[in-house]
Amino acid sequence: MGEVLAGIDVFVAAVETGSFSAAADRLGLTRSAVAKTVARLEARLGVALLHRTTRSQALTDDGQLYYERCTRALEELRAGRAFLESGRREAVGRLRVAVPILFGRRVVAPVLAGLAARHPGLELDIAFSDRLVDLAEDGFHLAIRNAGAADGHLGAVAGLMTRTLGLQRMTVCAAPAYLAAHGTPMSLADLARHHGVTYARDGRVKAWEFPLDGAAPQAATPPSRLHFDDLEAIADAAEAGHGLAWLPCWLIRERVRAGTLVPLLAGVPRLVFATHALWPASPQMPLKLRLALDALAEGLPGGTEL
Repeated sequence: MGEVLAGIDVFVAAVETGSFSAAADRLGLTRSAVAKTVARLEARLGVALLHRTTRSQALTDDGQLYYERCTRALEELRAGRAFLESGRREAVGRLRVAVPILFGRRVVAPVLAGLAARHPGLELDIAFSDRLVDLAEDGFHLAIRNAGAADGHLGAVAGLMTRTLGLQRMTVCAAPAYLAAHGTPMSLADLARHHGVTYARDGRVKAWEFPLDGAAPQAATPPSRLHFDDLEAIADAAEAGHGLAWLPCWLIRERVRAGTLVPLLAGVPRLVFATHALWPASPQMPLKLRLALDALAEGLPGGTEL
């Protein structure tokens, strides 16, 4: 049985990632090791599984049939392992998680590091990136994403399972020194008379949005000469008195408590968006994943209040 199964995970990874190099990165192997494993598998089966050139690879007809059966076999093995794990309390094995850079570093990583400390058999691998990863192609077990209502059900199209872990609320804030010099805005109309420190990426400024009267959010962004693509840099600039900022409560909570930033527009509804977990659907959820989701749902700060 061991000989029958040998190499099929490497073969499947090579097909799913599109190259031996990408499969090697996913599996933590060398490209040469992947190539040799696939070659041994082909020799054992007596058929060519892949057409390979220096620039591309494609499944042969035999390879396509074998790949379909291999994926089903691996899924059954994973389901069997998850079923056995469900009777245990100890999480074991590798858990690879993709998280947004700042939110991941400040909020998610401490929770998952605490989980790993409680489960010595758990190997935690967190990748920090603001790009939307492909969980299957990039080899992740779990991704954390922040999304507004406009994003809908994130897993519906991709065939992923999703769970809402918490809510985040945006708020306008400024340093006491800035307010002393420029006055305190009392309404959205007042924002036009102030300076803002805004988030921008690829030359496009993110509008400040406020959900009024159950309608689509209203944009009200103050004029700004300072545009950053890092929320913490925006918070630092606002704290230094350079203007108003529109930031999530979890990021500014400690600064508000310390008195270095002041929340504004208390009577104006604030935009709320959700933190989602996404993971590939499977018949049985691995224990390590279930424990990670529960830890995050319990451990992430509420995010909606200061």
